[in-house]
Parts: sequence; C-alpha cells; structure tokens
Amino acid sequence: MPLRPAHRRRRSTCGILALSCLGIAATPARAQTVGVFEADVPALQAALSSGVVTSVDLVDAYLARIAAYDDAGPRLNSFIRLNPRARDEAAALDAERRSRGARGPLHGIPIVLKDNFDTADMPTSAGSIALAGLIPPVDGFQVRRLREAGAIILGKTNLHELASGITTISSLGGQTRNPYDPARNPGGSSGGTGAAVAASFAALGWGTDTCGSIRIPASFASLFGLRATKGLSSVAGIVPLSHTQDVGGPLARTARDLAIGLDATVGFDSADAATAALRDRPSIRFEESLDEGALRGARLGVLVPYVGETTDERAVTRVVRDALEAMRSAGAVIVDVEAAGLDSLVNGSGVIDHEFKYDLIDYLAGIPNAPVDSLGDILRLGLVHADLSERLHRRNAALARETAEYRRALERQAALRAALVDMLDSHQVDALVYPTVRREPARIGEPQSGSTCSVSANSGLPALSMPAGFTDSGLPVGIELLGRPFQDTRLVALAFAFETIGPRRRPPPTTPPLAQGRAPTPSRLTVSGEGQGTTFTARVSYDAPRSAFAYEITIRGISETDALGIVLRRDGTSAQSPASVVHRLAGPARLVSSGELSLSGADHADLAAGRWSIVVYTRSSPTEGIATRLRFGAAREGPSNQRGGP
Repeated sequence: MPLRPAHRRRRSTCGILALSCLGIAATPARAQTVGVFEADVPALQAALSSGVVTSVDLVDAYLARIAAYDDAGPRLNSFIRLNPRARDEAAALDAERRSRGARGPLHGIPIVLKDNFDTADMPTSAGSIALAGLIPPVDGFQVRRLREAGAIILGKTNLHELASGITTISSLGGQTRNPYDPARNPGGSSGGTGAAVAASFAALGWGTDTCGSIRIPASFASLFGLRATKGLSSVAGIVPLSHTQDVGGPLARTARDLAIGLDATVGFDSADAATAALRDRPSIRFEESLDEGALRGARLGVLVPYVGETTDERAVTRVVRDALEAMRSAGAVIVDVEAAGLDSLVNGSGVIDHEFKYDLIDYLAGIPNAPVDSLGDILRLGLVHADLSERLHRRNAALARETAEYRRALERQAALRAALVDMLDSHQVDALVYPTVRREPARIGEPQSGSTCSVSANSGLPALSMPAGFTDSGLPVGIELLGRPFQDTRLVALAFAFETIGPRRRPPPTTPPLAQGRAPTPSRLTVSGEGQGTTFTARVSYDAPRSAFAYEITIRGISETDALGIVLRRDGTSAQSPASVVHRLAGPARLVSSGELSLSGADHADLAAGRWSIVVYTRSSPTEGIATRLRFGAAREGPSNQRGGP
C-alpha cells in the first residue's frame, strides 16, 4: 500500500543497533506492504487516520528498510542504537488513537534523534565510547515535546563525535556514509540523522547545529534544515558543544514536514535562558505560515563572496545559479550583495573552543553516575576517535571560562549580527542567499572544505538550507537563506514556495523501495552488438544498494590482435556535457572480459536515464566502435514492484 508524499553492522552487542538482539523482526508481514519510501508526514498521518495502516506497521516498515540498507546494501551506518520499545510505544499510540483520536500531526509518526539529545530511557552517547552507557535522568526539552506530540523515537543516530566536526565519524558509531554516494561523507555533525531521513528510515529526524551541523547534512542529503534564531528552541537536555551557538531542530524531506517538526519543538523553556526572548513575542506557527506564493515580490540578496568560482567550487555554483534563476522566474527579485569586510567580521567570532570544555563539565556534573567528569578524562583514557584527537586536545587546552580573548569573540559576534541585519536592511532584502557548502561532499577520509556555516552560527541569525539540485557527479547541493532574527517563518515560507515551483530533491539511488520487505534483487540485462563482421554479447547486472555494476562480455568474429578495447560511454546531453568514456572495461587483445565496478552518484543517474552504452573498438572500427545501449527500465518497487513500496 504505497503512501505517496502528500504534495507533489558491524555490531555485536544488544546495546547498539542489532534487530535480532532487540527481538525486533526485520521484515514482518505487514512491513512488506506498507509504503514508507519518501512518504511525508501528512501522507502518513492520513493513512493512520483512515485506518489503512497502524503506527506498528510504520515502525516495522522503517525497521525493514534499516535492516536492508543501514546494516546491509550500502551499509550507511546511520544509527548508533534502535529503541527496543518502539513497537510497544507504537501499539500504545494506536490504542490511544482508537479511543481518543490523534494528538496532532506527529501522533504515531516514527522519528529519529541525533544521539546527543537526552533520553531518559536510552543512553545518550554523543558518539563517544566514553559515554556509551550514560543515561540522563530526564528527557531533554525537545525530546519531551516530541513525546507529548505523540512521536515515536525509532532510534538514535550517529554524529561526528561530541558534535565536533562535519564528516560524521565517531568512536562509538564509526563512519556514516552518504546515501547518494557511499564513498563520500554525509556531512555533520548530524550526518546520521541526515542519512537516515534521506534514506526513508524515518519520517523526520532531529539534529543540532553549532556551526552547520544541521545545514551541512541537509545540503549533502538533499533535505530541508533550519538553524533557527538562537533562543527560538531550547537546548536544555542536549550534550553541549557551545551554549552560545548550540541550536537543535529537525531535518526533513519536505518544507511542510520541516514546519511540522518545528511547530512541535520550538518555544520557551525556563531551563534555557536564551528562550526568554520568546516571552514578549506572539506564538510562532510555521505550518500556518507556508505560502506557495512567497517568492513573488520577494527580494533575495546573493552573498557574492560566498558564490565561489574556483575549479573545486564551480560544480556547486552552477546548481546554485540555476536555482536563483528559478526563483527569479517565480517572481523573486535577485540582487547582488558584495558584503565587503564580512570575512573579517566572521574571523575570530567563534566561541566553541572557549566554551566546550567547561560546558561539558557542567553537563556531566548533572548526570548521576556519569562515567567521566570531563573532556580531560575522555582524552586521558584514550576514549576518542583518532581523527578528533588533535581538535579535542586543542579545545581541552582552554585555561579559564572567562578570558579576554573569549570576551572579544563575543563582541565580534554582536558586531557580525549587527552588520548582517544592516546588510539585510540596506539592500531591502528578505534573505541573503549563498551555497550551504561551496564544494561537493568529500570522499571519506579526505577533509571537507567549503562550509559557510559561521555566518549564521556566529551571528545567531536564522539560516535555512534547502535542496537546490544536483551536480554533474550526482551529488546534492544545498542553497542557504539567512534572515533577520525571529523571522524564521519567512525563511520556511520561501523554501516551501521554492519547492512548489519544481522539487529539486530526488531520493538516493542506493536505498530504493523494498520488494517483499527486502532490498530489490539486482537488475540483469543481456545485450549484443554487431558490425564490421564482429559481434559481442554482454551480460550485465546493476545492484543499486551496493552501487555495483557487474559485466561479462564476449567478442566473436575477430582475433585477439584486432580487439582494441571495451568501454562504457556516456551519451552527451549538451555542449557543456558531451559524450565521453566513463569506465574502461577491457584493454587490447581481450575477447572475453568480466569484472565489477563501484558506481558514483553520477553513474546511478546515467544508468537510470539510459545514457550508458557498451562500446567495443576494433581495428576495423577504431573510432566509431560497435555500440549497444543499456536500458534497465524504470526502478520497480513495493510488493508488486511498483512505485511506493517500503
């Protein structure tokens, strides 16, 4: 039963994600027929309200996808642990729905949390092996609000350890992979949440953002993510990185889902002084603020210094400029903002290195029987991933809570905030616009550069990343909107309007809908080619979850000395994207060849579009070759192999 969007392990202990240890069936009978792939919250809620599915069904369907793609297939490794009580909680919410009706749009909806949100019924590790058994005494503020809304916490996701980076690797969770290309990182530090939501492992997911940790995963996973105005949502009950810069909130596949998640979790909290700013403000309602026509007449200022033109930035810039033209066509006024001196204001305005050591000490002091007392303990015991050792030692070197350098950084933050508001006012724009990250996701193990996160994080102003499209490499690009304080609803309305004029998100190729509750079997094809007295036969298979393309090719009618080579050639789509060889399959003097390729995101897109041909080159056809097109047909999904399955 497909649920379409409403609008257009390597683990050995039961404490970590392991379905069998938890007594959870990975593919119950109903999970084979419940379609959660790409389903948004309104569609799921409509199905629940009509009785087509139950919340237990949804939990089982998501667990089936997790089993198929997080532990197997592309092995995304997005979770640290699952909630062993998720099905029981779903059953209780189903019973409540039958007796009393739904609490609201999140009633009975499975969601995931980054594992730095306090949960009183599950450990909160922040990705650190040092905190693997730490159980907070109470739920954090946003977690409590989600439970009150009726959301089901399906599990807790991996993050860059202690939220201290943007590629999502940790001593407890390992390396999370990007579902659009598992050889690349998913962004961070909320990369586990981003990967899980992109792969339809849950309807929504929550992350935190201290400098890009919601927005970068949103960009790299083709999602919507808002770093709200500081003080719009509480950070009480979140393992801190910097109390001045920390923000928590949802990542979503649609702008409406983002609004629903925000409505559930923003608001005043006496335990977070920053939220006192909400006391004198009218209630903020995100879903009510959505407006399909929000782009008409909107003025958007392109932050010129952040739209890069270096070789490594052009792929992203092309996508961003196309998105800007689409906004212009929808009625927006696009103006350039040169922002002279912005970098000098941003530099030296971050306070993470000043606050983290002492914020963590304060947090751990509030946890009874915490296994460690400080970052110093963690480092002394060697309980940190090697990739973070240098950075965390630097942060542990802070000598005092209050220093002259720290006060100067806070002053620079105030100056940055004032300058950005003046920039918005002087150009009379609704938002400043720039790439969320100026470069494509880096390959795992390589440093990630190109982030623009500090502009919002260090100023406290709201910024929203939304899907802008894909590079020629098949990788997602996010475009960011930065606005005035507490005008967050305007940013979400603009993102909603941009989405309605033509969605630029597409699901990851490595996590397709399930077939009978399992990952689909590889697609197989036999093709042949003939010319100049030569024939060849090729047997090929395409395994999307494994990003694998296997082939066996036999050439007949010529001698070995006449065989020059075999390639996969991509058809040209434009003057800017001409035909080209994308993979070499065999060299000279080979009449029989076989092998397996690991596919990139662009390879998946080319295969889906039927742009690949096998070409055999011979002495009698040395330049044209003998070619045959590969057409695997549309992806098949669900129990009947049609779109909309799990």
